[in-house]
Amino acid sequence: MIIDTTEVQAINSFSRLESLKEVYGIIWKYPRVYNNVSVLIGPLGILQALADGTKLLFKENLLPSRGDTRLFSIGPSIAVISILLSYLVIPFGYRLVLADLSIGVFLWIAISSIAPVGLLMSGYGSNNKYSFLGGLRAAAQSISYEIPLTLCVLSISLRVIR
Repeated sequence: MIIDTTEVQAINSFSRLESLKEVYGIIWKYPRVYNNVSVLIGPLGILQALADGTKLLFKENLLPSRGDTRLFSIGPSIAVISILLSYLVIPFGYRLVLADLSIGVFLWIAISSIAPVGLLMSGYGSNNKYSFLGGLRAAAQSISYEIPLTLCVLSISLRVIR
């Protein structure tokens, strides 16, 4: 029996088309199935973020037995507080500015650069070499994102000053 190559190509293209239709079907159906399975709090899940934050606040606080508990506890607080303080200088509207400073951009850069110190403190405070390496990696990643961001912001602000 001799098989014609055009028939084989037609069968292969049909099977590719069928698998492509299956993939698109799964992609199309996934959000609908997930929404039916998940239980969201509030109308349309508006209060879900508040519920997740409350759950995180009341979770059990685990501290390392051999580590420095003060450093381990203060480190994440420093990281979060520096990020929240950086919102002070961002204008949210024409009249909605939390702190109107003439050095707003530079203060924003200075405050946001404190976050890697908190990451490093958390890694060091656990007295575990792997956690310390994880803290170093997180701090290095944060710094590597901050350097180009700072250069872009400073170049724009220097252009505006002239």
